[in-house]
Amino acid sequence: MSDFVLPPGVVLIIAAAAMMLAPRAWRAPILLVAPLLALGLIWALPDGPALQIAFLGHTLTPVTADALSRVFATIFAIMAFGGGLFALNQEKTAELASAYLYAGSAIGVAMAGDLVTVFVFWEVMAIGSTLVVWMGGEGARASGLRYAAIHFLGGVLLMAGIAGYVAETGSVAFTAMDVGTIATWLMLIGFLINAGAPPLAAWLPDAYPEASWSGTVFLSAFTTKTAVYVLMRGFPGTDILVPIGLFMIFYGIIYAILENDMRRILAYSIVNQVGFMVTGIGIGTEMALNGAAAHAFAHIIYKALLLMSAGSVLYMTGKRNCTELGGLFRTMPLTCICGTIGAFAISAFPLTSGFVSKSMISDAAAKEHLEFVWYLLAAASAGVFLHAGIKFPWFVFFQKDSGMRPPDPPWNMRWAMVFFAALCIGLGVYPQPLYAMLPYPVDYVPYTGAHVIFQLQLLLFSGLAFFLLLGWLKRTETITLDVDWFWRAFGKLLAQEFDLRSGLAWQGLVGNVNQAMGRFVRALYRLYGPQGALGRTWPTGQMAFWTTVLLVGFLIVEYI
Repeated sequence: MSDFVLPPGVVLIIAAAAMMLAPRAWRAPILLVAPLLALGLIWALPDGPALQIAFLGHTLTPVTADALSRVFATIFAIMAFGGGLFALNQEKTAELASAYLYAGSAIGVAMAGDLVTVFVFWEVMAIGSTLVVWMGGEGARASGLRYAAIHFLGGVLLMAGIAGYVAETGSVAFTAMDVGTIATWLMLIGFLINAGAPPLAAWLPDAYPEASWSGTVFLSAFTTKTAVYVLMRGFPGTDILVPIGLFMIFYGIIYAILENDMRRILAYSIVNQVGFMVTGIGIGTEMALNGAAAHAFAHIIYKALLLMSAGSVLYMTGKRNCTELGGLFRTMPLTCICGTIGAFAISAFPLTSGFVSKSMISDAAAKEHLEFVWYLLAAASAGVFLHAGIKFPWFVFFQKDSGMRPPDPPWNMRWAMVFFAALCIGLGVYPQPLYAMLPYPVDYVPYTGAHVIFQLQLLLFSGLAFFLLLGWLKRTETITLDVDWFWRAFGKLLAQEFDLRSGLAWQGLVGNVNQAMGRFVRALYRLYGPQGALGRTWPTGQMAFWTTVLLVGFLIVEYI
């Protein structure tokens, strides 16, 4: 470990700086080559610490590798490559640089072996993602500020937790911890904020849909999945994560069903899908943790694919609401097919990546005799198909004819979607490469007759429910608020009231100061004005007399 090792995530951070400094013609090669170079470095690292640094009496490990870190770093690098390919047409170089800063920081978290390095990359990741949100335009400014406030709050809690933990234990190593002290609770809360856990989950559907057509693709992959990674690394088997994860699952389903904006639908489904992973981490067995890691890997791919199809529609039509769309399968067939494959994958259709990953979590719950959890996960699988598997492609590509006839997007966007669609199907048909990367040995067979039949029955029932409720599911142009009502509505009222009261108070203060100054000026005028005692003209003789008296008095005092 004496030789210098370049952290794989730093490759993307350097690429971000290079994009801002190099000629524009170099941008595309940088976007495509840097993630592949980072991926090569990830797999070239041997297991164990690869780089260590002495810092303030502690030994930091900025780069370490094992199966868990490698599976997350790998999918982050693949995501950066696919996202970069999709975003080649993005005019804002600053957005692409911010996205690679964001992606590189996520890889940095995944490869970090100590809490200090985790925190540094964690905060850089928050900065990069905030910039990506802001690049969405004027409408994204307010959402970006709310996003930054929530994430910097989480960063403060995480920093306080790390400081307390290091003070208690004397160690900065990032290993499994028990939730038994204030410090570990603060770290857990900081991680859960990034995961989109209640009660602050609203930051995700508030901010992500306001980013650009390409920015949302990057945002979908890194923040929540790095949170899944650190929860797996730091708090596996923590019981409180099971109810938190189940809440996230149904929260995402309910709000996605109520939503009209196609990207907000998919943003809520991120919360829903991360809920499956958090539940698996809470169960804590090897199968459950394998399922959480596999599902995070698969989710990044199919969620990016769904948002690529939604971003393509936005790019070609300028429309984002389901009420404005429909009938696009006629002229955007490739986008429609790829979006449908992503919808099938998120719904865990057989022969897709979601089927071979999500079911591991359910089976882990069954093996631990958590029947209630298993039933809720099964019901949630039906709900996922209802809102993301059917609602998104149906209202965007089918239903009514919107009259729009846009073509499929440019070649790079099409190839990015095809690449991720192929991964969705390839991993579903042949999951062994994914299983081989997981942190624990895999003894799981997804394709059994009972499992396939049960899943198909569940999905068919959900599809029937969708079409029976189709009239109710048609949305209006509204925004659904939950806890964010306190800072988006109630908070606005408080701010307006504060402005009013502070304005009145300022006017009163200014009025009182003006009155006091007026009295002071008038008093001075009475003393020093033409008729004042100190301002009147005194006769010369009288002044000479009193001057003589004073001099005489001074001489007498001096003599005595």
